[in-house]
Amino acid sequence: MRWSDYAVAGVAELPPKRTSSGTTTLELIGRVSAMAAHDAGIAPADIDGLIVGPHVGETPQHVPATVAEYLGLRPTFADIVDLGGATGTGMVWRAAAAIAAGQAETVLCVLANTRDPERSLRSPNRNPIREFEVPYGASGANQAYAMVAQRYLADHGATAEDLALVAVRARENAQRNRDAVFYGRPITVEDVLESPVVASPLHLLEVVMPCAGGAAVIVTTAERAARDPRASVALQGAGEYITHRALSHAESFDRSPLATAIARASEQAGFGAADAQVLSLYDCYSIVVLVTLEDAGLCERGTAAEWLRRNDTSPEGNVTLNPHGGQLGCGQSDLAGGMGHIVEAVRQLRGDAVGRQMQGARRALVTGNGATLSEAVALMLERRG
Repeated sequence: MRWSDYAVAGVAELPPKRTSSGTTTLELIGRVSAMAAHDAGIAPADIDGLIVGPHVGETPQHVPATVAEYLGLRPTFADIVDLGGATGTGMVWRAAAAIAAGQAETVLCVLANTRDPERSLRSPNRNPIREFEVPYGASGANQAYAMVAQRYLADHGATAEDLALVAVRARENAQRNRDAVFYGRPITVEDVLESPVVASPLHLLEVVMPCAGGAAVIVTTAERAARDPRASVALQGAGEYITHRALSHAESFDRSPLATAIARASEQAGFGAADAQVLSLYDCYSIVVLVTLEDAGLCERGTAAEWLRRNDTSPEGNVTLNPHGGQLGCGQSDLAGGMGHIVEAVRQLRGDAVGRQMQGARRALVTGNGATLSEAVALMLERRG
């Protein structure tokens, strides 16, 4: 299998919104899928593969069949991917693999979710899989990532200001993205440190804003993608690595599975993170960005904040980091938030990221992380044409 034989032909995203009363998950899936097909210049009948996420709101079983029925598709290949925040990136390389296996030619990857805070409060978790983690939220995320951050600060002498800088950079780029939930709301390091502590040392402004929304990506052959007059974006490498589910089972707090995933993707692509002009890095919490920069080999352990200070990570800089604002600046639409990093990378490489375009962007690293740095997927993308 040669990765460059496969490309992303279309992308779409429903901007994150704080709530989504009066709609269903399937409705959002339908809207964003139609937008992606239009972006790719294809008809629904051209889509013969479908990859969805787990437990689509109204149908916890038979999810691919339910989505296919709703969209009017008749796929010859269908699958569910459940890798937490790495679900979107994991979908893309699986779509290419299905095409390589002759199971489909054009695969729709789609994620979406609604958000009704009132309903969520009435639905407690009745099946905790970790006695001391899940009761604190999805994957025990706040307290688990806080432990990772505490260990990082202790081991490397990093500071709360170092963590806060990540959130500040995300908000700076979000000011260029009118679809970001924090558009028009820049922040300073002082703002972050003065915001409430959610789980020490993480402050409220270092934590993603839960939103409703959706995202979709269409993967097809490079030959078919070349019919589009715009530059196509080729998939050049992919890496995946899973080490644990709960933080209590992690082998290390200092090195995430992304180190292995990125190394595998780089080896396949023939270029690494240092060769990418666009870094579209999963950023559910500030600490994740620091760890990812180090896992990517862009800087030594404990020096990611120094790397951020040395580099201009805006679209005008030498390397742009989450130019749409990432999830910290744009908002996290559940699993679709991770797919938003793919959408942004593709737009940057095609040259159509309105208001935030990095000139000359040709290569991108996209990452996805599952619960508490457990499931990791990395993609290497390159502009063609």
